[in-house]
Amino acid sequence: MASGTTAPPPPASLPRIVAASLIGTTIEWYDFFLYGSAAALVFNKLFFPDSDPLVGTLLSFLTYAVGFAARPLGALVFGHYGDRLGRKKLLVLSLVLMGGATFAIGLLPTHATVGAAAPVLLTVLRLVQGFALGGEWGGAVLLVSEHGDARRRGFWASWPQTGAPAGQLLATGVLSLLTAVLSDDAFGTWGWRVPFLLSGVLVLVGLWIRLSVDESPVFKEALERAEARQSDAEEKLPLVSVLRYHWRDVLVAMGARMAENISYYVITAFILVYATTSAGVSKQTALNAVLIGSAVHFAVIPAWGALSDRVGRRPVYLLGAAGVGLWMFPFFALVDTGSFGYLILAVTVGLVLHGAMYAPQAAFFAEMFATRMRYSGASIGAQFASVAAGAPAPLIATALLSDYDSSTPIALYVIAAAVLTLVAVGVSRETRHRDLAQVDGEDAEASGAAPAAEARTV
Repeated sequence: MASGTTAPPPPASLPRIVAASLIGTTIEWYDFFLYGSAAALVFNKLFFPDSDPLVGTLLSFLTYAVGFAARPLGALVFGHYGDRLGRKKLLVLSLVLMGGATFAIGLLPTHATVGAAAPVLLTVLRLVQGFALGGEWGGAVLLVSEHGDARRRGFWASWPQTGAPAGQLLATGVLSLLTAVLSDDAFGTWGWRVPFLLSGVLVLVGLWIRLSVDESPVFKEALERAEARQSDAEEKLPLVSVLRYHWRDVLVAMGARMAENISYYVITAFILVYATTSAGVSKQTALNAVLIGSAVHFAVIPAWGALSDRVGRRPVYLLGAAGVGLWMFPFFALVDTGSFGYLILAVTVGLVLHGAMYAPQAAFFAEMFATRMRYSGASIGAQFASVAAGAPAPLIATALLSDYDSSTPIALYVIAAAVLTLVAVGVSRETRHRDLAQVDGEDAEASGAAPAAEARTV
């Protein structure tokens, strides 16, 4: 097969594309993390007031986990149409769905007003959030990966990944500000609604920027090739093609997500429960620590992405997985001191190590799949893993704390996830030199042959 080269876009367009992906993912993650923080702080009282405080938190985190359950469905639906219609259209839809659901949560009546209907409505809106986010991530990272300079793909594709800490930073910052200026009664009565309603304004800004970018040139070329073959009607569904030609890559992606996903939600969501109930730290102190850690997390992700361009995706990813596993016991020991400085250190180091996995993940997953099945493949691998990893992580951690009254089982839980990720990434192939314009998977599908094990280098 002849080697192809992905031509980089004009210099002025790539920053705009990165900005469009970044602001969209920031808003989506702001909405998603805002719910997680509110679940840890107030939803147990507002929507499950008849429960024991810790049981109420468990029920609150259960509705939090429901959002993850909807993410695989979002990955399937958005991946299918993203591989058929293009990345841009689906990214606009995901932003509207996520922002609309978040804004609606800010208008919800609580249990005191409508009784059992309140948690039901909350759960439905959480399902919509999860469905939208399941389709957002794959499209956002692919839009940048398929536009960008192949030699710096890890760096450029890592910028949409910074949307996660940016969204966490924004959500935690707004909550921290509100808890600082409002009394507990005022925050519990109406203050918690403000950051959810703010999402409506953010979505308008995100749509304005996202609508201004062009469709991925790599996708356009792949679509033209498919139309030239006049085989679109005969082509298998992207999901079928992914499971036929890339099932090993899907398993690798799922395994790679375990340590990354579980550690992140333990460090940023469960910590709000653990620090306030077991370490005697105030809500404000815990939120501020996550706020500072998220700022550092945002800054280091592009650096880890750039390093993956130099040494490869696998070495950086493996470093992050091993580091997170080794950090868990020191992490909880530092939190247990109750010191604000040590709490910042615990969260920040944990997030820096997490960034070593999260930064190369975008390019790593994109490089695994052929163009006409890339949205489906990357989304399925990432989002199906989230059901087993991120969804139950705060729930499992809270249950372990309730049963054992100790952080040791929680640390062992994260360490087990790190071992699983080390195995998955360890058996995978390095993808740094793969050319996204290669059509090996599509040609294989057209001819009935298996795709080449490695695409040509740029």
